Amino acid sequence: MNEFVAPSDQMRFDQMGFDDLGRALHDTTFCVVDLETTGGSPARGSRITEIGAVRVRGGQVIGEFQSLVNPDQIIPAFITVLTGITHQMVVEAPRIAAVLPSFLEFARGAVLVAHNAPFDVGFLKHAARDLQMEWPGFDVLDTAVIARQALTRDEVPNVKLATLAARFNATTTPNHRALSDARATVDVLHGLFERLGSLGVTTVEEVSTFTAKVTPEQRRKRHLADHVPDRPGVYLFRDRRDQVLYVGTSRRLRSRVRSYFTRSETRTRMGEMIALAQRVEAVVCATALEAQVRELRLIGRHRPPYNRRSKFPERVSWIKLTREPWPRLSIVRHVLDDHADYIGPFRGRSGAEAALAALHDTFRIRQCTPRLARRPRGTACALAEMGHCLSPCDGSVDAEVYGAEVNRVRQVLTGDPGHLVDAIGTRMLDLVQTERFEDAARWRDRLAAFLRAAARTQRLRELTAVPELVAAAPHPDGWEIHAFRHGRLAAAGVMPHGIHPAGWVDALLATAETVDPGFGPVPAATHEETELLLRWLATPGLRVVRGVWQSSLAGSARHLAPFSAAEAARRDLLPSHRG
Repeated sequence: MNEFVAPSDQMRFDQMGFDDLGRALHDTTFCVVDLETTGGSPARGSRITEIGAVRVRGGQVIGEFQSLVNPDQIIPAFITVLTGITHQMVVEAPRIAAVLPSFLEFARGAVLVAHNAPFDVGFLKHAARDLQMEWPGFDVLDTAVIARQALTRDEVPNVKLATLAARFNATTTPNHRALSDARATVDVLHGLFERLGSLGVTTVEEVSTFTAKVTPEQRRKRHLADHVPDRPGVYLFRDRRDQVLYVGTSRRLRSRVRSYFTRSETRTRMGEMIALAQRVEAVVCATALEAQVRELRLIGRHRPPYNRRSKFPERVSWIKLTREPWPRLSIVRHVLDDHADYIGPFRGRSGAEAALAALHDTFRIRQCTPRLARRPRGTACALAEMGHCLSPCDGSVDAEVYGAEVNRVRQVLTGDPGHLVDAIGTRMLDLVQTERFEDAARWRDRLAAFLRAAARTQRLRELTAVPELVAAAPHPDGWEIHAFRHGRLAAAGVMPHGIHPAGWVDALLATAETVDPGFGPVPAATHEETELLLRWLATPGLRVVRGVWQSSLAGSARHLAPFSAAEAARRDLLPSHRG
């Protein structure tokens, strides 16, 4: 069975931009800015009194900007003592409405740099909002943040601008005037770049994500990302024997892969994985959905040791109504091609056991496990004596009566579970009236476990029963189109604007994977893949291009709403432990 491929060059993504390769520090223009203000917060009424900036590139100063600003308010005395800026100095100065546009023009196209950037950039953004000006969306570097990561306490006791200026022998001493402090920050920035360069950090992107927790050995492997395209897809880390160590997905492959070598990785064993990695393989995908599906398939195929899904695969269970002379319910791990009825998958056996208890309490089919002959000659069990079983084992019930009870079970499993909901609801009400609230909650949970699994099964069937479905969802470049066959992704691509859809879809389907149907509720793929497809089918603006598919409003899903609301309310009432 061949896996799907994109059918034509019309599905290619745009060529990656130069910035996607990473902006080298020596080729990037920086605008280092510093402000003086009347206080610490623009939201509390403080205003800018001076802007100073230095534009640098390749270590050379290419321009400077300086202007006092009339804040239209009295400068507090302690600010005057700190900065030396008096009310008399700014009374004739231009207001921010005149100064800010000039500064933004000076800084245009540069990476903005400041010491304690949230302060300076925060004031500038606040002023832009007050003037109803659009903020350009600069990339921003903060020399204080970089210094905390790049320098140790043995080198500097703190990251104040004066301390760092002394450490890097700045040619200008900071004095709380905007241009002087900006000039000192330029020297600090260059000193920090020199330090980071020795650690292999050479691009703006690497500086912005730098952390000292990343080892030099880890950084030296960043060349493994050089050949990876910055497009959506799947990446595979491989060791020296070319065994797959880890599989992941990203909308920007190169940026994500590079981050493993330039950012601190908090997940356990990832550092160990990176140390073993010798090669990164990239699989470019037409859409994000294709990337998610390929990731699932590759993890299932290779079982990479550093993927949690490989180490802890989803252990699913199903409830099965057997096909035999005297059918029964059982919990199984796999769906067989035996024409039996199944619901699931349950995420673990405990959920299946809870749902099974709800079924056994409502329907009087046998719970014993031996296979019975058409004319059994056994003895009645304790459940039969208590009226919980029709007792086919001793011939107490004929096949027609027992078959009717089995059909009621089958209807609940595969159709409308209203009978089960009513029965359990009555039991819960009786328990509540006798103030047995914990018992009532236990039956509520059993019914909810059944309804979730039955609804999951019914949704899987809705798609696995469709031989072919082609659907389209809006995409920035046109329409992303997927072809599904029996619940499996068979083809994917992005149709550009202005293309006639009929011929394009024909070309897509000509390369689509041939898919044979699965059996029972099991799709021709994994249930995780089919559920990914179902979630994508809920995309706003989606259109069905070919085939027929509809989500039924009947069945178990319509009974789930009260349980979902109750669960949400319960979570809201629990105390939060989030920091």
